[in-house]
Amino acid sequence: MIALFGDKLRFFDTTLRDGEQTPGVSLTPDQKCTIATALAAVGVDVIEAGSAAASPGDRAAIRQIAEAGLGVEVCTFVRAMTGDIDAAVECGADSVHLVVPVSDLHIQKKLRKDRAAVAAMADRAVEYAKERGLIVELSGEDASRADQAFLAEVFSSGVAHGADRLCFCDTVGLMTPERAALAVPPLAAIAPLSIHCHDDLGFGLATTIAALKAGASCAHVTVNGLGERAGNTPLEEVVMALERLYGYDTGIRTERLYPLSVLVSRLTGVPLPAQKPIVGELAFTHESGIHADGILKDPSTYEPLSPETVGRTRRIILGKHSGSASVQAALQESGYRPTPAQLQEIVERVKHLGDQGHRVTDGDLAAIADAVLEVSTEPVLVLKQFTVVSGSGVLPTASVTLLVNGTEVTNAATGTGPVDAAIEALRRSVADVAAISLQEYHVDAITGGTDALVEVTTTLSNGEMTRTSRGAETDIIAASVEAVVQGMNRLLGRRDEDRR
Repeated sequence: MIALFGDKLRFFDTTLRDGEQTPGVSLTPDQKCTIATALAAVGVDVIEAGSAAASPGDRAAIRQIAEAGLGVEVCTFVRAMTGDIDAAVECGADSVHLVVPVSDLHIQKKLRKDRAAVAAMADRAVEYAKERGLIVELSGEDASRADQAFLAEVFSSGVAHGADRLCFCDTVGLMTPERAALAVPPLAAIAPLSIHCHDDLGFGLATTIAALKAGASCAHVTVNGLGERAGNTPLEEVVMALERLYGYDTGIRTERLYPLSVLVSRLTGVPLPAQKPIVGELAFTHESGIHADGILKDPSTYEPLSPETVGRTRRIILGKHSGSASVQAALQESGYRPTPAQLQEIVERVKHLGDQGHRVTDGDLAAIADAVLEVSTEPVLVLKQFTVVSGSGVLPTASVTLLVNGTEVTNAATGTGPVDAAIEALRRSVADVAAISLQEYHVDAITGGTDALVEVTTTLSNGEMTRTSRGAETDIIAASVEAVVQGMNRLLGRRDEDRR
């Protein structure tokens, strides 16, 4: 492919500032430092660690990240105010993202000033920051609705006063790729230009790519597209679009994108949409018989890129759309070797379970296969009892007693909640046999009311393979324990080469 971009595109990650402005998200300094460490490991160039003027917690986080020696530029958001810039210096930031409104709407309605006053504010703030040894990225807020001639004047004057870089902010996601192609070149001729897009109308990725093609040299991004309203342009999507569609080597360690995504989702409490590109649960998951058959023959038939490229694995799940090829592959992985007639019977039972609205887990498939093949298996684990203590002011604690290969084992654990404590106690109980980790946990209420039947689906891994399992009870803790014990049995069970 022909490269359409400059020699080195840069990535300015604002997950810890713009991303944290997602309603309901608030990160501690330690959590921010954990994410910053992962961002540095993935290879971003700049980390906007927060807004130094926002709160003592943000200042502590910026200082902690700046002192962590991550080998990346640490930036903080500032307004055109000396107090903000002083706070940036105090925190040890390398650079400031100096944001000034440039649209008449923002200048008149928000600041109640005129263009000349805003231009003068920008120049003074740039000079003040440069006098204090800071790298300055001068950013035009609401640039996509600004008079472009005025924007160019503000940028040119800012550079004359010492600004190192510029940034075009599409603050409410109204820029189109076509407009970006026209607006970017004259601005990029003034100084290195960044593009900062919001995704209100779903154009964030397309506009960002168009701006980079037109001469912008840096993309402002957030992990998982976090941000206000509909969020910002997602880091993982920009990187993989450049790598896969344009053949551009971003320098990002793409195999670390998914672990980074999961980390950010967990710490922010913002779940990943199931069908989100690159990192969503279903991005590399297949059920349809035609698709699964193609994937088993050649993954490129129905996948745009290898899941391993972004640190993921492929999953083929079973349900009413499954065909014999995917069911047979799943059976063989678990050591079952049915005859053609037995396979057809198993496929029909899988489809029947799927028609009832269930996701067919590995445990379900094994139970169906055992019944059809008339296989008798002894479980490795037998639950004898479990007890959970939880309440206001009480650290959730669980104890479990299991028979593990016939030997009674009792263990206890604490957790963030009663379910977490119970699962940890189960995990510790089998630690001498295998290191099993919980990969996914999903809950559905099957019926309504306070006595609703709850269905829990879990995905467990022992490092070599994963198994899904399901538990259904009116008690969510009991359903969780049932699902985990069933999944552990499937992971620990010996494959019987004589299964028919």
